[in-house]
Amino acid sequence: MCEGEDRPATRKARCTHVKRWLLTLTPLLTLAVTATALLGGRPAHAAVPLAGLQVTVTKSPWCGCCGDYIEILRERGVDVTVIDIEDTASAKLALGVPPTTWSCHTTEVGGYAVEGHVPLEAIERLLSERPDITGISLPGMPTGSPGMNGVKSAPFGVVAFDADGVRHFGNF
Repeated sequence: MCEGEDRPATRKARCTHVKRWLLTLTPLLTLAVTATALLGGRPAHAAVPLAGLQVTVTKSPWCGCCGDYIEILRERGVDVTVIDIEDTASAKLALGVPPTTWSCHTTEVGGYAVEGHVPLEAIERLLSERPDITGISLPGMPTGSPGMNGVKSAPFGVVAFDADGVRHFGNF
C-alpha cells in the first residue's frame, strides 16, 4: 500500500505515520487482549459474582427508582427480599449508615450496608475485598446511576463508611 516511490510526498508521509501508529498500537492491543484473557474478561477486583447472592432492600413503598434498582439486581441473578416501610431512616440508622450518605433505599448484603443506587461493580469489589467497614454509599440519587433515569456523565464517587467516618471507596 505504501511501498511505491512514485507517490507524492504527503502520501508518503501519511503512510509513514500510519505505519508508526500501527507499530505502537499493536503491542498495546496485544497487552489488552492478554490481560482480558488472563482476568477472565473482568476487572481483577470483580472476583465475587452477584448471581446467587441474597440481599435485603429496605425502601419506601412509594419509590419507583428503588424498584428499578431491585430489577437490575434481579437481572444479574441476585435473590432480593424487599421490605417496604414508611420510615426508612430508622433502618438506615440501625445499620450504621451516616445521614450525610443517605439515599432512597438501603441494601443489606454480605454483612454490609449498601446505601442508594450504588453501581454493581462497587458491590462486587466490596464483597471481593471484604474491607473492615460498615458499608458503602452513593449519596443522593445521581442521574444515570443504576435505577435512575438519565445518562451517566462521569464516574460515580462511591464512599465507604464506618465508626471512624466517611471516606472515598472508589469511582465506578
